[in-house]
Amino acid sequence: MRDGWIKLYREVFDSDIWHDVTTFRLFIFLIGKASHRDGFKYKGMILNEGQYVSSYRKLRDALAYKEGRGYKKYSLSTVKACVNKLIKAERVNVKETELGTLFTIVNYAKYQELEDTGKESKNTLNEKVRTNAELTPNDVRTKSEQDQELKNLRIKELYTTTSTTAVEEVANFYQENFGGAGSYVQESICYWVDDVGKDLVIEAMKRALKQNKRNWGYAERILRSWMNKNIKTVKQAKAEDIEFQSQKMAKHQRYSKPQTQAPGAPVPEWFRQQKQQQKAQKDSQSSNIGDANEQKELEQLLKQYSSG
Repeated sequence: MRDGWIKLYREVFDSDIWHDVTTFRLFIFLIGKASHRDGFKYKGMILNEGQYVSSYRKLRDALAYKEGRGYKKYSLSTVKACVNKLIKAERVNVKETELGTLFTIVNYAKYQELEDTGKESKNTLNEKVRTNAELTPNDVRTKSEQDQELKNLRIKELYTTTSTTAVEEVANFYQENFGGAGSYVQESICYWVDDVGKDLVIEAMKRALKQNKRNWGYAERILRSWMNKNIKTVKQAKAEDIEFQSQKMAKHQRYSKPQTQAPGAPVPEWFRQQKQQQKAQKDSQSSNIGDANEQKELEQLLKQYSSG
């Protein structure tokens, strides 16, 4: 499955994913890794032409790119978003299995057949992807039951590829402070714990509680904000918060500072009148004090004269 070569259909250069670098890289990677024939055996699973089994975590590792002197990885949520774009564009089908996620290239022959033989690709959009591990009872289950099973398998995969202890600690904190966690929240928690670590996830939930926002969506918005600012530790988050508060206080002081009269600016008439009234009042008070002192001195002189 890894040997040989692949061809690339020119249509891809005119498609929407051509301008989406990450999604384009993912699609080419899946085409390159997919089985080129039916009957390929992978850990007891039979793969058909155009199928590939992997986990989202392994895809993230495979899509690592060089930046500066080191390598960077996309977040698991980014990889999943790219997969969803390929599904929506009808280029890929996915199905969760016990060995990982089964990716099926839709119309694989369109991309990889050497000649236009006129045969229809087995991997069409409406075909139900099957493996030798599936049982007959699966055929009679409802769509909601199948969707729930896929969610459970996806969560199971996340738990096995992420630190179980860390996920359990975060899940317990969520349950104690927010309530029961559905499959979506469990899956999202696993993604974030794997991306940024349990400490930062718990810190985001603590801040949500302080704002009386007892829902995962609010905590996740905090995490996304930190990710955009390249904040990866609780220490960095607290430092960013202190800096934000300092800037906020400085801005408040700047706007609340009394405005002084610019040099050479004309004095308003109301200000001139106010000063004149204050001066007149002060002069009147000084005059009254002077008269009282003179009266007191006169009385003392008369008293001395009378006694003499």
